[in-house]
Amino acid sequence: MDDQTRLELEAAAFRSLRDHLRERTDVQNIDLMNLSGFCRNCLSRWYNEAATERGIDMDKDEAREIVYGMPFAEWKAKYQSEATPEQKSAFQDSHKGH
Repeated sequence: MDDQTRLELEAAAFRSLRDHLRERTDVQNIDLMNLSGFCRNCLSRWYNEAATERGIDMDKDEAREIVYGMPFAEWKAKYQSEATPEQKSAFQDSHKGH
């Protein structure tokens, strides 16, 4: 496989993941963190870091909007619920030593 094809496939996989996370508003970021060690905010941070490495001026909010499909504050108001004590405990347990 040539480099351009690999790049296009990776980009397509990223877009599929982004779109899947946009559709699954029922899945909270804390659940993603507890199960996989990353969430939508991590994905937006990685996107932002990649832009910065390439000299593209992008702030955290712009990167989040790319991942969330809307301003983060809007997504948070519409879809984010308060973490349960169980979710908070699982988060603490999964991030000990980090």
